[in-house]
Amino acid sequence: MNIAKMMQQAKAMQEKMGVMQEKMGNTTVDGASGGGLVKVVMTCKGQCQSITLDPSIVVASDKEVLEDLLKAAINDAKGKADTKMADETNKMMAELGLPPGMMGSGGLPF
Repeated sequence: MNIAKMMQQAKAMQEKMGVMQEKMGNTTVDGASGGGLVKVVMTCKGQCQSITLDPSIVVASDKEVLEDLLKAAINDAKGKADTKMADETNKMMAELGLPPGMMGSGGLPF
């Protein structure tokens, strides 16, 4: 086992992970609910950028329905962000010649 090579790979992985995380902080995904009546835009790091409500939902809905639609749209966007982050992580791992999923919960394997 070549410790120097492993350390070099770990450093390269850290650098690429930093670049990817910065990229994901600037990459947005859209979430929607109620057939598009509520739309949310958020970054892949979970930062909400905007919420758009169709005017008909604001007038016709009660508070609980609107709250439920907002939660659903946010969760939809968050799910898409998580998928995008996982895809980018797996792509980075492949570029480094490492098996997908090796990062586990996002930390280094040691």
